[in-house]
Amino acid sequence: MTKNNKYIKVLLIAAGSLFTFLGILGIFLPLLPTTPFILLAAACFSRSSEKLYQKLLNGKLLGKYIRNYRAGKGIPLRVKISVISLLWLSIGYSVLFLLSSLIMKGVLVLIAVSVTVHILLIKTYRE
Repeated sequence: MTKNNKYIKVLLIAAGSLFTFLGILGIFLPLLPTTPFILLAAACFSRSSEKLYQKLLNGKLLGKYIRNYRAGKGIPLRVKISVISLLWLSIGYSVLFLLSSLIMKGVLVLIAVSVTVHILLIKTYRE
């Protein structure tokens, strides 16, 4: 392995680790998307570490996101309902109690509407 390839491998592993962390955060934070970060992590690991790629792919918590995406299944209805509920609860609280700027309130509502539409357009599957 050349010196440049070694640096690229290290950078890809670091990026994959960061994307995995962000994907895990996305499970709990409604505005942070889980699936795109996990897919980016998988792409980084598949080019840098077969061991980390397999660990991600076969993991109980995150592996299902990759497997479902690869299979074209979509998102379970239960997940859609919980994500949209958490999204609107957190945005609603922020808009009603935390923000005074009308512009910021509008931006948050626009983001919530956009994320809701995006989630609803993703295929739904039964678990």
